[in-house]
Amino acid sequence: MTRHFLFLLGSSRDHGNTELLARRAAEQLPAGVTQRWIDLAEHPLPDFEDLRHDSDHVRPSGDHTAALLDATLAATDLVIASPLYWYSVSASTKRYLDHWSGWLRTPGVDFKKTMAGRTLWGVTAFAHEEEEVADPLVGTLNHSAAYLGMRFGGVLLGNGSKPGDVLNDSGALAAAKTFFAQEPPLARFPYEVPDAVPDEVPDEVPDAVPCEN
Repeated sequence: MTRHFLFLLGSSRDHGNTELLARRAAEQLPAGVTQRWIDLAEHPLPDFEDLRHDSDHVRPSGDHTAALLDATLAATDLVIASPLYWYSVSASTKRYLDHWSGWLRTPGVDFKKTMAGRTLWGVTAFAHEEEEVADPLVGTLNHSAAYLGMRFGGVLLGNGSKPGDVLNDSGALAAAKTFFAQEPPLARFPYEVPDAVPDEVPDEVPDAVPCEN
């Protein structure tokens, strides 16, 4: 399958440090790999409404939700490019991920089975020098990938506050050159023992949806 990268920009600022770092990494992708960039600020989603027990889900059409669903389903590689906002993903990114819960139950989509085996990546910039502060963001993306049976390429980390700061982070720029060249493993939850779980997409997955009650 020809690889198709979908970059989802979750910053509240145009051309911010996270986007700059993501574009540096994207420059290294082979010529045959297609790219699509979507700014979530320009494709605002409504707050997710949990309708599991109230009504049937209907596939969205003609709006930003439909466009993002179609773009997500078309991607072999999904890149969440979100700055570290209060130690997690941005509000627009979280809202996009919340809509995955609805897409899981949208007729004719088979979202979980479709996404299984594809790859989720992350890119983030933050002002701290200590990378550990980004662990909650990394966990959000890893666990989301694990739930869907996706592979997880990790998160490219960069340091920056003022616009353009990340371009002074030599370590991040060096990591960007090879970030997408790695072979990502199947995502695992922390409680899973790698040796006890086969490195393949499971045939069946739990019915429960993360973070819903």
